[in-house]
Amino acid sequence: MSEKQKRIPIPKVFTEGRFQTQTEMLQLQRKPNKLFIGIPKEITMQENRVALVPASVASLIGYGHRVVVEKDAGKNANYSDHDYSEMGADIAYSSEQVYKADIILKVAPPTVDELEYLRPNQILISPLQIPIITSEYISRLKQKRVIALAMEYIRDDIGSFPLVRIMSEMAGLSAMLTAAELLTNTSGGKGVLLGGISGVPPAKVVILGAGVVAEFATRTAIGLGAEIRIFDNDIYKLMRLQHLVGRPLNTSSLNPMQLEKELTSTDIAIGAIHSQTGRTPILVSEDIVMKMKPGSVIIDVSIDQGGCFATSEVTSHDKPTIIKHDVIHYCVPNIASKVARTASIAVSNILTPILLKAGSTGSIERLISINPGLRHGVYTYKGCLTNEYLSQRFKIKYTDLELLITTSF
Repeated sequence: MSEKQKRIPIPKVFTEGRFQTQTEMLQLQRKPNKLFIGIPKEITMQENRVALVPASVASLIGYGHRVVVEKDAGKNANYSDHDYSEMGADIAYSSEQVYKADIILKVAPPTVDELEYLRPNQILISPLQIPIITSEYISRLKQKRVIALAMEYIRDDIGSFPLVRIMSEMAGLSAMLTAAELLTNTSGGKGVLLGGISGVPPAKVVILGAGVVAEFATRTAIGLGAEIRIFDNDIYKLMRLQHLVGRPLNTSSLNPMQLEKELTSTDIAIGAIHSQTGRTPILVSEDIVMKMKPGSVIIDVSIDQGGCFATSEVTSHDKPTIIKHDVIHYCVPNIASKVARTASIAVSNILTPILLKAGSTGSIERLISINPGLRHGVYTYKGCLTNEYLSQRFKIKYTDLELLITTSF
């Protein structure tokens, strides 16, 4: 058979447009969506912050979004209802009105009673605060089929945690100033001044962790004249901290023997460990706390993720301290609430760009699907638990969020 006979004839319809100009396929721009955002009044744990300040509300309303604020939601941060209404927000006189919004922003986790206001497909953005979360709480969230994001686990484009960072700056400053006050006689301490004076040595401070909390606590302690020891297993973090502070520091890896030696002679111990996914590890056992000096102070900034001292228990601004083994423990999870106005502006600065981007993308749910940093904060998604740590802790079925997102879009 000849070569010509072997060829298979191809219909002209399949080849006639081969060399013709083709229609250009352009990406379809998604139409911006108008968000409906609700800001409830915080009613738990002496929370004084508010999720959005009036200036941020003005920005969102300027882009056509709707914001409803519960009456007196900003009062403890010194923002009046008039301040919000002047910027275009609607003032609601009941929680039910606020929870009609599609997106709920809170700076404290919703209470069990507040969970009843939620509805399927609603977006909840609030802290998770692992120590106070229960299996019943998670089960109720699942039943409500909401999309819940933990503020402290949202990542930015470079992989850091912006809300944790900004709150950590305030926590580091506040922790050291609080510790200095707790050492005084008027606060039940042993009457020691944090900074040394002529002829009297300064108080000794041990800081666990070399992150942002440690950086700002160190800066404050140096400014007040304290003697400092810093522990972290990440040598690069210790090097970075020394570079940022601009002076040599007494640093060490988390060697158990060295850590015990320093803790048993310290006046102040600050826990500044942050976990990227679940509970912070316990670095200091109860036995070591029992060996600490009577009247010494523990400030466990890590308490919102479980705490890094075995003796730590969640306290509140009403009763911020507990005493165990003659050691004063300060374990307030929302420590930044002491400076509510500054903290509210900081939280608002983090949330506002996310909301604006969600509006231009189409919705927060769509933004979650394309933004891995925002996705990292999701812990329940339409009836499914998507946080592996919570799944292991409470023995609740875990579902990979990536699979859920794939099936949704």
